[in-house]
Amino acid sequence: MENGLSIFALGGINEIGKNMYVVQYDDDILVIDCGGKFPDESLLGIDLIIPDLTYLEENREKIRGMLITHGHEDHIGGIPYFLKRLNVPIYATRFTLGLIELKLTEHRLLADTKLIPIDADSELEFGKIGVSFFKVNHSIPDCLGIVFDTPEGKVVHTGDFKFDLTPVNDQHSDIHRMAEIGREGVLVLLSESTNAERPGSTPTESKVGDVIEEAIMKAKRKVFVSTFASNISRVQQVVEAVMKTNRKLALLGRSMVNVVDVAVERGYLHIPDGMLIDAQEVENLAPEKVCILCTGSQGEPMAALARLSNASYRDVQILPEDTVVLAAGPIPGNEKNVSRIIDNLFQLGAVVLYGGSSTGMHVSGHGFQEDLKLMLTLMKPTYFIPIHGEYRMLHQHKSLAVSVGVEPENIFIIQNGDVVDVKHSEARQTRKIPSGDTYVDGIGVGDVGDIILRDRKQLSEDGMVVIVVTLSKRDQKIISGPDTITRGFVFNRDSEELLRETNRLVKKAILNLQSENKYQWNAMKKEIKKAVGQYLFAQTKRKPMILPFIIEV
Repeated sequence: MENGLSIFALGGINEIGKNMYVVQYDDDILVIDCGGKFPDESLLGIDLIIPDLTYLEENREKIRGMLITHGHEDHIGGIPYFLKRLNVPIYATRFTLGLIELKLTEHRLLADTKLIPIDADSELEFGKIGVSFFKVNHSIPDCLGIVFDTPEGKVVHTGDFKFDLTPVNDQHSDIHRMAEIGREGVLVLLSESTNAERPGSTPTESKVGDVIEEAIMKAKRKVFVSTFASNISRVQQVVEAVMKTNRKLALLGRSMVNVVDVAVERGYLHIPDGMLIDAQEVENLAPEKVCILCTGSQGEPMAALARLSNASYRDVQILPEDTVVLAAGPIPGNEKNVSRIIDNLFQLGAVVLYGGSSTGMHVSGHGFQEDLKLMLTLMKPTYFIPIHGEYRMLHQHKSLAVSVGVEPENIFIIQNGDVVDVKHSEARQTRKIPSGDTYVDGIGVGDVGDIILRDRKQLSEDGMVVIVVTLSKRDQKIISGPDTITRGFVFNRDSEELLRETNRLVKKAILNLQSENKYQWNAMKKEIKKAVGQYLFAQTKRKPMILPFIIEV
């Protein structure tokens, strides 16, 4: 690593998720966030995607700590897996620490992890890097932007933000502090780009409460409200609407129960005594006296809303004329799963209110174009790096920066692993470090790569063919078989001729090799795969995985 100031991303560029950014000055490394990203349908069996930690593992002695901007999954979801490989101190706000503690308890890491609470007034020193913070408003409590004071100049990371002048939780963005930072001089600004394509300003969260209250007022029977568990302002508005309509409230979904517990315990959420009931009590009350707050607004197949829509939730059922409110918009990529659940809900006879911001049931927690331009205007950076978004969003954010006076040549649209080096207050991007995706599959981290995923894809599309042959150890003659077993390829009873010919080809391939005095297992398996693969493709136009087993007795 070159001496001086370096800035790079290990996740969060050209993607929504697994955010991780790094600021390094000489031998002091600070990590910003450690998110996870959920896989799409092509990553069969994968549970979570986290950043590649190769560079950090190679420089572990230089890491001074991890600073967390806020508690959303795409910023904290990878922390347990990071800590299993690199145990560093974690700095976060009280509410964010509560969510991190839940994860660390589940992974049995809490006792061994140093968690340090911070707030907007905290000031920290890490070698030659001074760190301070400022409040930003987002869709979860206790969000911070971070200022890194280095010998080269100030580097600012905004975190996720919008400018909501009437926030439900009274957590205003500290515009005066941002302006002060800008007056002091910002060398490099890293700012999120999620809504860089959306004109105007982000609507205020306070509008959503009235719409939810009206929906609950009009409901004839049970009401189900599905939203992000972490959106405590939204949950508080649901609580207040439930109180005004004289209903009881039940919570469904492990993350909803856990997050609400943390929020109530730490004073971020206020629920009247006697309002909360267990899920088992729902069916004992009159339907017009119940509201259910549940997870699953993004169509997650195992979340509460998906199971309710399939009538597979044990304690609670959605019945005709029940009302279901989706108080969240689908994250890009989740639209298909959400649509499937909405269809299922209509089939159950429910009244379904959906559509995200178009219905007033949801507003984004990310700044629209005017919010992003305001942040740029307040910070007045010399250099700008748009982050946290797909490429079209980063390019749009670049245009916004140019429109408010940032020099086009001073804007870096980078990829994960691209390093922006700063020397003598001049920034350039000329080198890369290792980066990419690490897959979490069960308890395995990083042990599933492209070859395994290719095998899984082949199995899922064309199935498998297992061929078992028993040979004599003494003279290598066939004692029994070949026997061919298929799974996910053809139904054996309907394909007897196909399998008979497959067995004949296997036998022929083994005899041909024996006549050439070739008895190596590898050679036999290779020849069997080749002969059988060509035949099966010619007959079926499919390419199943072929697994020959040769047994010597």
